[in-house]
Amino acid sequence: FASVGITSLVSVRFMFPRVLFEPPTVFKAGFPDEYPVGGISTKYIKEYRVWIIREAEGFYALSGKCTHLGCTPNWLEGEQKFKCPCHGSGFKKNGIHFEGPAPRPLERVKIGLAEDGQLLVDFGKVFLFEKGEWVNPDSFLKA
Repeated sequence: FASVGITSLVSVRFMFPRVLFEPPTVFKAGFPDEYPVGGISTKYIKEYRVWIIREAEGFYALSGKCTHLGCTPNWLEGEQKFKCPCHGSGFKKNGIHFEGPAPRPLERVKIGLAEDGQLLVDFGKVFLFEKGEWVNPDSFLKA
C-alpha cells in the first residue's frame, strides 16, 4: 500500500508546475529633473539595490552588489566613495574598484526613458566594465 500511496502523491505533485514567481526587474525612478547634477540617489538601494547617478552628460545606474561577495556597499557622501561594510572594498563614484578584495568594478544596470518621460531602470540587465560594456548605449542615458 505504501508504494501505491507514494506513486499517487508523486502523480498529483506532477500536475502542478514548478514555477518561481519573481518580482519584475524594471521600475520607474522618477523624472530626470528630480536628480541634481553630480548627485547620487540612494532612494532605491533598499528596495532594488540600485544607485542612480547623474553627471553633467547624463545618467547611469550602479548595481548595489559588491563584486566580492554580494554585500551592499554604503555610499559615503563625505568621502565620495562606496564602501562595502563586509570586507572593506572601496569603489569610486563611477563604480571603479580601488581598494579591498573586490576583484572588479561595480556593475552598471540598464537605464533609459519610459514613454511618460520617467527614468526606467532594469536591474535584470547588467553591463561589466572589464568586458567593455559600459560603452553600451543602454548603460548610460545622455541628458
